[in-house]
Amino acid sequence: MGDTTRFSALRNSQALFLVRIIMHNYFRFGIFESLLSFSSSKPMLRRPFLRYFLLFVLTFLGSQVGMAQDRYAVFFKYKPQQEFSLANPSQFLTSKALQRRDREKLALDSLDLPVAASYLQGIRPAIVELLYSSKWLNAAVVVADTTGKKWMEALPYVEKVNWIAKGFIPKEGNRQFSQILNPWEVDSFSKWEIEENYRQAEAYDFQNHLLGIEKMHQAGFTGKNRTIAIFDSGFPGMDTISAFAPVFKNKQLVGQLNVVRPWIKGVFRDHEHGTQVASLILAYQPGSLVSGAYGAKIILATTEDVTSEYPIEEFNWVRAAEYADSLGVDIINSSLGYLDFDEPSLTYSNSQLDGKTTFISRGATIAGKKGILVVTSVGNYGSAGGSSLVAPADAAGILSVGAVTSTAAVAAFSSRGPTADGRTKPELAAFGQNAVVIRPSGQVVAVSGTSFSAPQITALAAGLWEARPDWTKEELLNNLFQSGSQYTSPDQNLGYGIPNFREALYGALLGVTEEEVNGTLIYPNPIISTNLFIQVGNDTRLFFQLRDGLGRLIFEKMAERQSSNVPYQIDLPVLATGIYLIQASDSNEIVTKKLIKR
Repeated sequence: MGDTTRFSALRNSQALFLVRIIMHNYFRFGIFESLLSFSSSKPMLRRPFLRYFLLFVLTFLGSQVGMAQDRYAVFFKYKPQQEFSLANPSQFLTSKALQRRDREKLALDSLDLPVAASYLQGIRPAIVELLYSSKWLNAAVVVADTTGKKWMEALPYVEKVNWIAKGFIPKEGNRQFSQILNPWEVDSFSKWEIEENYRQAEAYDFQNHLLGIEKMHQAGFTGKNRTIAIFDSGFPGMDTISAFAPVFKNKQLVGQLNVVRPWIKGVFRDHEHGTQVASLILAYQPGSLVSGAYGAKIILATTEDVTSEYPIEEFNWVRAAEYADSLGVDIINSSLGYLDFDEPSLTYSNSQLDGKTTFISRGATIAGKKGILVVTSVGNYGSAGGSSLVAPADAAGILSVGAVTSTAAVAAFSSRGPTADGRTKPELAAFGQNAVVIRPSGQVVAVSGTSFSAPQITALAAGLWEARPDWTKEELLNNLFQSGSQYTSPDQNLGYGIPNFREALYGALLGVTEEEVNGTLIYPNPIISTNLFIQVGNDTRLFFQLRDGLGRLIFEKMAERQSSNVPYQIDLPVLATGIYLIQASDSNEIVTKKLIKR
């Protein structure tokens, strides 16, 4: 007897056995007989019950489903390949994905290969539906019942089977029972309670100015030739409102994937959180909102199911990351986070937020090792104090983003580090309290949450990478960190602080460090006023020059002092905020250093 026949026989026997028990007890106690009797004095009880009972029996036998159908992750022990080979990667990766690996000097490995087709075929007799497979986790996400789960666990190539969600979302038109709601049947959601306290929007200039986005645009960088993937809850209205019209006119959308409902190709539906997040990366509507990377190519993926909270959403995220990787994505924006679940026993403890335990953090770490910059919100649990992160913000090798207020102070809701293993989180921060976004209706509003600080950093990173396509992912990260407002004194509230485009780009271009060189000291640096002091050499005369980030001379002076024991004092002209280059020379040496004007 084959596996399929054996499993069907097992399921049928269980169904018949259960129905036999029910009928036996009804006959034993005379209940079933009275229900069949039309002389009963309670006809209103008799006929509906009989109808429902018969419907139950027919459904039970006809569908051959004897147990509740839930969603499971089936993990495999091995990864044998017959169709694909690392020697021929173009079968499963695009040329852009391979170019990224070349830039990062990364070798192909088994994680790049798909799950074995023979394994997926082998578990089919035990499942109702195969939703998708994950090559990074070497797993399949399926709909099955407990009988099917036990049957799969006995297979020699199956490592384990994890329960990851209650019930399943049926395909439209499918009459199978579902234990969770469709999102369009839900009137309100509590997941983003902080973030959906809409307010009248102020000018968006502040949030852009904080990161130097306007300077980035003036330099001609808008994320062109960079590909950004956005994982979220859906993107309704994005294909119709004017703020995103250039994305479609210029054919910047290169891929879309609905992982929550794999049988649906479109993503322009469901919850608007994704549309709001995308507006902080892609919107181009002068006078309302012009975001940092409106010239970038884009991949959209629906991974968040707002009607429930189960670990399957972590698997959805990893599946989307694999899809984006195969298309050659450069940056993933993830304004999502996981900590509490509808099944309390699955809720993560602080000790599990070590970057290695949760499935989504493991997936984010793999993405980072593939040369993808993962930018994620740090979470909105700041009221809980230290170590209040959500996954995947705890992952190593990615960029977790906190939120600041209009005074550049940490927002009260912004989650704090450190991770369970002591690493600083978040790494960077951006404006997240009353950030300006666009809704699916086209309405411009102000919302709060780390979901809205993360995409601003994503847009900044895209512009920087466009300006320096030779940078590896790690070089990009390092320059972002070094441009942070508190790079020399990072903390668990804001990490390295608020980054800035000019300082991240031109500081690297000039190749100048902040550290003291050969006994030279220039202070204050960063400078706020116009008084600059320089302690260098033993001469009493110093020729001073100041150039802007493009190397243009803007000020020079011959400075003098009474003795080598006191510094030179330079009265600078009023300078715009940005990064400058100092060149100072006496009879013995020439010193070149970077000066930051706040």
